[in-house]
Amino acid sequence: MYDLKDVPSKGKGLVATRSIPHGTRILCEEAIIHIPHSHNQWGSKKLQSYVREQVNALTEQQRQAFLSLHNIYPYKNPMEQYVGIIRTNALPIENGETGGGIFLEASRINHACDNNAQKSWNENIKRHTVHALRNINEGEEITIYYLAAHTTRKARQEALRAKFKFSCSCRLCSLPAEQTQRIDEILEEIARLDRLVRQRGLEGILSSPLRTLRCLDREIQLYDMTGADDPGLSKVYLDAAQVAIAHGDLARGRIFAERAVQGWRISGGSDCQNVIEFESLSQKPSQLPLYGISMQWKTTVDEVPSALEPTEFEDWLWKREKSPPSGARADLRNCVIFPTFNGLPDEGGVDLDFYTGPESPYQHWCFLAEIVDFDFLTPSTLGDKRR
Repeated sequence: MYDLKDVPSKGKGLVATRSIPHGTRILCEEAIIHIPHSHNQWGSKKLQSYVREQVNALTEQQRQAFLSLHNIYPYKNPMEQYVGIIRTNALPIENGETGGGIFLEASRINHACDNNAQKSWNENIKRHTVHALRNINEGEEITIYYLAAHTTRKARQEALRAKFKFSCSCRLCSLPAEQTQRIDEILEEIARLDRLVRQRGLEGILSSPLRTLRCLDREIQLYDMTGADDPGLSKVYLDAAQVAIAHGDLARGRIFAERAVQGWRISGGSDCQNVIEFESLSQKPSQLPLYGISMQWKTTVDEVPSALEPTEFEDWLWKREKSPPSGARADLRNCVIFPTFNGLPDEGGVDLDFYTGPESPYQHWCFLAEIVDFDFLTPSTLGDKRR
């Protein structure tokens, strides 16, 4: 499926020897060296003893392959060389206690900000896996993303230079300035919306479900604009499933959960923890503990409209409302146009970015009430009698 080959400006890398369909498991590998989180003080004698013991246990072939891995750290003796190689090439191992490991093949995979493969630790099989996020052509280099989150080009370059001592020249990082700025704006808005959903948490799901769904819908649209099959999509779809199911909408909840599971199946395989944990939710969404807290959106799992065009189906799925024509009278009973009191922005949920964000129905509002009190000690606090 792949060979270790010389890659221009990168040294060695894995290159596809045939076409690899998206979702294919490219690698499934055990670590030859494992460093627990509790042992990651690189200069400690405890760590050095732990490393020496594992290196000495390697076969001669494994030892030579380990020593041939790239090392960005200077060294004066074998132990410093071992530690430098581990610090340069270790990939995450998460088994209740985050650590790292050396995988002779996976550690050879180079970085790209527009990576075509996803790395992950599979706790169920105790292996590091790599899956194709999209179709990979024969002769194309297999790449993964080294950083935790997709950020702006400047932030990515700074992080890569600080942690890995190289500058990225992938397709995404080599775009013209105007395109780079546009992609950066999209990534920043995705991050802002994600923070907003996390900050609102359960309260947002329960008191402002439509507003929360608007944020998640916008995140999906932004991911689509980047053209990336980002693993973060599954998390957004799971959040949307929780919003729908909490308010009794099993039809939408099931579809959102199915999309989340399908994304995880592509990026992590059918035996990954997220697929195992949430596949049953996609089959029986009513098992979610939040189900039925409200039944304002009540549907059964089978109440999915048929014969809709793809765009119409997405409009139904995300409960999108068409804006009234310019000059038309707004329906003040429609909570999308005129939100309820609980749906209005509050002091903790609005920042300067809010006014340029996607939540257009909430950028202009009118709150009708009689002011009956004023707290001089707390700015912007009024006592009111709501009408």
